[in-house]
Amino acid sequence: VQLQAFGGGLVQAGGSLRLSCAASGSIFGITSTGWYRQVAGKRREFVAALTSGGNTNYTDSVKGRFTISRDNAKNTVYLRMNSLKPEDTAVYYCNIDSLGGSYWGKGTLVTVSS
Repeated sequence: VQLQAFGGGLVQAGGSLRLSCAASGSIFGITSTGWYRQVAGKRREFVAALTSGGNTNYTDSVKGRFTISRDNAKNTVYLRMNSLKPEDTAVYYCNIDSLGGSYWGKGTLVTVSS
């Protein structure tokens, strides 16, 4: 199974983007899906997660601005990003944790201009 993230791009501060992450096949026993981001030279950091039970968790800096969701029928996870700030600029990665292991997608670049 491979994950493909897309939807990144260049946006002005205050703008919005929606990232999508599609799995190429079915993943058994998903426990959570999430988004992480990484700036060059820095560690990858947690952004948002959605558990199989529907609970969400966000890093403080994106609370109230980002929303994680999923469409199980489409094997797709979304990250809606509103009120974007220049400090949100990063490569965004999707992640799926399951009973069988953890899956990572290739990142998609989000650039927020001031």
